Amino acid sequence: MKTNIGVFFGGRSTEHEISVISASQAMAAIDRDKYDVTPVYISKQGRYYTGEALMDIGNYKDLTSLLEKCVQVYMEPSYGDYNLYKVKKPLFGSNVLTRLDVVIPVLHGSNVEDGIFEGVLETIGIPYAGCNTLASANGMDKITMKMILRECGVPVIDFVWFTDKEWFSKRDELISRIEDKIGYPVIVKPSNLGSSVGIGRAADRSQLIEKVNEAEKYSSRLIVEHMVDSIQEINCSVLGDCDEYQSSVLEEPIKSAEILSYEDKYMGGTKGAKGMQASQKRIPADLPEDVTKRIRFLAGETFRVLGCHGVSRIDFILDGDNGNIYVNEINTIPGSLSFYLWEATGIPFTELMDRLVRLALKRKREQGQKIVSYDRNIFALSGGVKGGVKGSKL
Repeated sequence: MKTNIGVFFGGRSTEHEISVISASQAMAAIDRDKYDVTPVYISKQGRYYTGEALMDIGNYKDLTSLLEKCVQVYMEPSYGDYNLYKVKKPLFGSNVLTRLDVVIPVLHGSNVEDGIFEGVLETIGIPYAGCNTLASANGMDKITMKMILRECGVPVIDFVWFTDKEWFSKRDELISRIEDKIGYPVIVKPSNLGSSVGIGRAADRSQLIEKVNEAEKYSSRLIVEHMVDSIQEINCSVLGDCDEYQSSVLEEPIKSAEILSYEDKYMGGTKGAKGMQASQKRIPADLPEDVTKRIRFLAGETFRVLGCHGVSRIDFILDGDNGNIYVNEINTIPGSLSFYLWEATGIPFTELMDRLVRLALKRKREQGQKIVSYDRNIFALSGGVKGGVKGSKL
């Protein structure tokens, strides 16, 4: 029997539509002679659906009609249960729709790429490709990510972070800290979103207030960074696990304004969204050999330090004034799975998907060699447990 891959996408995220595009591309690249594919669409309301109609991206123009052709399903949060169950149970027979062997999450943004969904998969114990709960959470939160990288000697731009409640309770203090530590211009970001959502540049105090007020609509944690004026943005993808990985060729995205916009990334200058591969870019990036080597090294270090797995994309900033290189952020599930970078590196999309499956199964085997509990019942020991255990709550 073929290995049945469950591709999960959509979700309660501002990047919902981009996830649909990425998943459509990924499913089309899977070798059907080797694998079966079960699409699992997570609606914006958080419900799971499956069905062949989900394979055609043209169907998403009318979600109501699309979901009428699908079956609503769920997974039990029980270890070892890899089944997809029908929400509407039949009068006769089993309500098991199919059994998944491996999961490939193609989910972008908060509530899905930040460790929440990965925690569900780990509870079930099903093999899956991509970062685990810890790496996903740290990679998604720009504040935590930069703290870890800075501690490990990976260069990041100076920043100040705070919560939305702190912004409203001690705004003047925070503004003074930003002006003293960083100075203008700055870039304001929600801490846990991608795709340029909620991001803005501020050249003075009034713009700073305006941009923070906009960013806090999307996140309770905010980060303000020094804005590099003479900026060159470079991206590099990494594939593997934190012990054995390789980096891709580099790309230079071409933006239409000071900040790479949502439209720059996904619309490709056209009216139709086509994913990251449609954006304007130079591949490979035109850089000196020593700079290219340094960026690829730092991409691998970022992947390793954060304990990543599967395929990620690390975005860099080059300061044209002094030549400094900084890690800007990591995308633990990058748009279009960065397949265009791997094809330029010599790995076809079909092989990329195959490697993700093999990485998932490898991690599952390795996890099976670790001790997670003891085959011992302290309640059955001689004398039992009398009067409870000190400090415990029974």
